[in-house]
Amino acid sequence: MNIHLVRAAALAAVLLPRLAEAVPLSFETALDVAVQRSEAVRAGRASLQSAAEASRAAGQLPDPTLNVGVDNLPVTGPDRLNTTRDSMTMKRIGFSQEWVSQDKRAARRNAAEALVNRQGVLAKAAAADTRLQTALAYLDAFYAGEALKLATLTEHHAHEELEAARSRLSSANANSQEVLALTGARGAAEDESAEVRQQQSAAVVQLERWVGSRADELSLPKEEPLPTEQDYVGAHPAVIALRRDVDLARQEAALIATNRNPNWTWDVSYGQRTGYSDLVTFGVSIPIPLAPSQRQDRDTAAKLALVDKAEADLAEATRAAVAEYRGLASDAQRLQDRIDRYRAGVATPAAQRTSVALAAYASNQTSLVTLFEARHAEVDVQRKLLTLQRDLARTRARLVYKPLTQGASS
Repeated sequence: MNIHLVRAAALAAVLLPRLAEAVPLSFETALDVAVQRSEAVRAGRASLQSAAEASRAAGQLPDPTLNVGVDNLPVTGPDRLNTTRDSMTMKRIGFSQEWVSQDKRAARRNAAEALVNRQGVLAKAAAADTRLQTALAYLDAFYAGEALKLATLTEHHAHEELEAARSRLSSANANSQEVLALTGARGAAEDESAEVRQQQSAAVVQLERWVGSRADELSLPKEEPLPTEQDYVGAHPAVIALRRDVDLARQEAALIATNRNPNWTWDVSYGQRTGYSDLVTFGVSIPIPLAPSQRQDRDTAAKLALVDKAEADLAEATRAAVAEYRGLASDAQRLQDRIDRYRAGVATPAAQRTSVALAAYASNQTSLVTLFEARHAEVDVQRKLLTLQRDLARTRARLVYKPLTQGASS
């Protein structure tokens, strides 16, 4: 079956139920759709398939060689270019075969399998990175939508309070300065709402880049448990890939080391002569390593140096992954602490201030401007709290979806 048809069918299987039910695009569905349509994932799978196909031929003997020719053909004199008059002229057909030892073929298979394992990790890393980028885009779009709701609420309050001020002005219960202040506040709220709407639209477009369709309604992602430091480092894409690089370098070094034992080549041929006995020729060609310490051993030393390099890269990547985890975990804890403090120390008093201002306005003890300022301040506090929650969600997503344990089987 055509691979494009398979991918299209898989994508349709994910999308059609959501379209038929007209439900919001869930976080999990967005990740699955992104992986299904990702060209980076497709490229990774193609590289893996290429390495797998090549590995199947790695341990085979080379193809035999067919040898056909004419030996001792006269090129001068009366017998020039005649294949039947001279007794030394012989038509020959034969075969030759390079013989590769079982150990050397096993070394080739091991190196090929190590390359397959490395390409497999890279394919999984492409899927994991797609999930991570989609998760970040989804979170940005979701929280941008929530911010737009708050900006729209502020705009609604501004319109509502301006109309109330105009009514009070007509009944001489308000002054023109109050109306002018609320008019300016309404304009500012409308401008702020337009800016947030633009930010939300840009976030939705970025999400569309991953899922392939516009999603205007998103659901709140559920909170996934965070990995431990050991699990995060052990499943980090760079760490796993470099582990495979170390194994590949070792297998290639072992393969190069087998060159100290050169391949033999045997050949056999049948020669036909006119008027004389036919001849059979057979023999074995054995390369002679004249200076293995200057040739074969040098090649092996070069490969062993690459093993050392791969091990050093792995150690460095492990340190970087540890630092990355600790930094993200620290940021997550710091943001959670800030959210708790901000909710208790700022958000709750802001809500209480709005309640007090509303009660005072109802009893004609304060102006509409004061009420609007209290409402606007509360919405600003909610937007700041929303920003902190978004930053925390993004940080947690990096901890959860960066390791290959998420979507690694894709």
